[in-house]
Amino acid sequence: MIALQEEVDRVARSDAKVLITGESGSGKEIVARAVHSRGPRAQNVFAPVNCAGLPETLLESELFGHVKGSFTGAYRDKPGKLETAHLGTAFLDEVGEMTLRMQGLLLRFLETGEIQKVGAEGSGRHLNVRVIAATNRDLRDMVKQGSFREDLFYRLNVIHIVVPPLRERREDIPLLVSLFLGQFSAQNRSSVTTVTPEAMKALTEYSWPGNVRELENVIERLIVTVSGPAIELEHLPSDMRAQDRVALRPKRERRRTVADDLYQRMIEQHESFWTTVYPLFMDREITRANVREVIRRGLEEARGNYKIVARLFNMDPRDYKRFLNFLRKHDCQVPFKDYR
Repeated sequence: MIALQEEVDRVARSDAKVLITGESGSGKEIVARAVHSRGPRAQNVFAPVNCAGLPETLLESELFGHVKGSFTGAYRDKPGKLETAHLGTAFLDEVGEMTLRMQGLLLRFLETGEIQKVGAEGSGRHLNVRVIAATNRDLRDMVKQGSFREDLFYRLNVIHIVVPPLRERREDIPLLVSLFLGQFSAQNRSSVTTVTPEAMKALTEYSWPGNVRELENVIERLIVTVSGPAIELEHLPSDMRAQDRVALRPKRERRRTVADDLYQRMIEQHESFWTTVYPLFMDREITRANVREVIRRGLEEARGNYKIVARLFNMDPRDYKRFLNFLRKHDCQVPFKDYR
């Protein structure tokens, strides 16, 4: 998350379009707001639009605005979110849910900077808006399937930020629990002030399919329902107390991750680390956690020997130092002693 913060700081200084991807509830809008608030547009409007929450006709009006009489209920001219965000930032959440027609309208705006209000005739106003989009879907797959425009994808994907799921940053869970505990205790005037070690262990080991949003909801519910000063293991939902099932769940999820697919490609198809993992990481298509997981798999096979890992990953022997320098520079190195 420190690396993500640093990336946000770098991105915020520019006006480039940003595509934020990550699972639902992982904090994509928080990242978008951070990009806006740390940049030169911070004093102007941040206008979020939920592209999944409105039907096509209403979404068009929400984005571009409408003129009086353009449809039933249009009693006055109304500016859209893009116009409201002039000199500021428009955040298009769940952009992957747009229809192909809406994608075409958005693409035209991104290319020309001109909005065409619903029901308006002639050319519209030119705007200066930074666009940040987010989705929990794989837009590349949608492009292949024909459900997302390729030209729009490349327009949006100038800078790609990946927000890792909560299960890949479990060290953050106690910090988030403490944050939400203080926040909701104050709001509800609750006597709950702490979490027992047993309960915290269960919270940390749980896989959190709903990510930070799910954790926030669980803590708020516990604050309301627990009467004593501490949240104990027995207060947690049953699926979080079932340690045997919890312990297995992350392993099943990890077998389906991109890290395991990349590892298989190197081991079974003899692809090189430099052509398989390296370009995806440098293009921000995969996270540091994905690279570390690939390295862990290699160290397990090589019993902690990085030179053998380099051979497993089909590298030239002369690339060994380059490999180690890459891992150190990007904080992807895994302690080899754990695997000896």
